[in-house]
Amino acid sequence: MPSINVNGEKRDYSGDSAMPLLWFLRDELNLTGTKYGCGAGVCGACTVHVDGVAVRSCQTTAAEVTGKSVTTIEGLDAGGEHAVQKAWRELSVPQCGFCQAGQIMQAAALLTKNKAPTDDQIVEEMSGNICRCGCYQRIHDAVRLAAGGV
Repeated sequence: MPSINVNGEKRDYSGDSAMPLLWFLRDELNLTGTKYGCGAGVCGACTVHVDGVAVRSCQTTAAEVTGKSVTTIEGLDAGGEHAVQKAWRELSVPQCGFCQAGQIMQAAALLTKNKAPTDDQIVEEMSGNICRCGCYQRIHDAVRLAAGGV
């Protein structure tokens, strides 16, 4: 039986190989922090890390991540103490909050590969994540703040 390492725990997968990772996480593992947004991979609400890289879980099949490491918002830091999560709280980033797990996961992936991004790099990296409430300036400021704490 194929397995996926999800948030540090080996999880067996025996379902449809074409099932999007998003639904495996939400329906099979009850990890509901990862949100369904557009279903087309353009809004970023479903962003998770696969082997440390931000991916859209609605467009990634469970079969594609067999044998890989998947991190969801629940596994980023169990206590919510990742630098990005702390910056989000400090700056009161969320308004409605729906997109925020995806935003946080995208920002964390950025800071993993680039500890000191420029403003332009933050804008470019975060541009694939849509916030319906328009919290972009607070999101940008929180990524900048978190970069100082990574």
